[in-house]
Amino acid sequence: MATTPTPGHRPLGHRPVPTDLIAPDATPLDLFALCWFAGLWGVYTLIQDQVLRGRRGINQHLVVIRRHWIDRMLERDNRIMDSQLVGHTMSSATFFASTTMLILAGLIGSFGAIDTAHEIISHLSIMAKTSRDFFEVKMALLVAIFIYIFFKFTWSLRQFNYTIALIGSAPMPPVEGEIRRVTSETISGSLTLAILAFNGGLRGYYFALAALAWMIGPVALILATAGVLVVLVRRQGFSRSERLISRQTDLLEELPKPWGPDGR
Repeated sequence: MATTPTPGHRPLGHRPVPTDLIAPDATPLDLFALCWFAGLWGVYTLIQDQVLRGRRGINQHLVVIRRHWIDRMLERDNRIMDSQLVGHTMSSATFFASTTMLILAGLIGSFGAIDTAHEIISHLSIMAKTSRDFFEVKMALLVAIFIYIFFKFTWSLRQFNYTIALIGSAPMPPVEGEIRRVTSETISGSLTLAILAFNGGLRGYYFALAALAWMIGPVALILATAGVLVVLVRRQGFSRSERLISRQTDLLEELPKPWGPDGR
């Protein structure tokens, strides 16, 4: 004999998605969009910075080019130009770190007038109608992203300073054999770590634009995140710049190594 389910009773295995952890009016699609956003960003960063090896994109080509650059530097008595090139990139990182602080100040300051900001956004026809609590969550996501970006740029600046110290301590020419190989790999490796942190900060700006699309709705966040990923992958592996840099990398790798195949 079939039993009549009591009011409020749900069969086992059909529990609702706990979207209240985000906001009372958040939907399961909002939760999926947020996980999609964080997952794609994290996976792409992991693949670009840790997994990819060899010469499969611009970042990987530039690892080789920086090694050859430092190797050429060890042949020069005057290394002012090399320090200036590093300093130019440091200036870019300083600019972005300062800009990020201004953006953070604006975002945090908006919480002081969150009711006004919520009202203005709600009156835009393209924006999703959400509660004040949910709007605060979306704003907090942007704040968290730009805090991450700021730490990336400041860490990049510190690593650039470490690289300049390594350049200053490099032995004067002639530098041959194992000393040349180790010095070249050490300095270029430190420079690559600084560039990775700098790239991480720039990448954060791209994904911050995708996060802004959450104001429109979860579908917009999903599409914007996928669009940002397509743009980044294309520029890294299928752009004209990648083809040009790849040609230079192949040319440099064909040159004989000054320390020989056995490191001497």
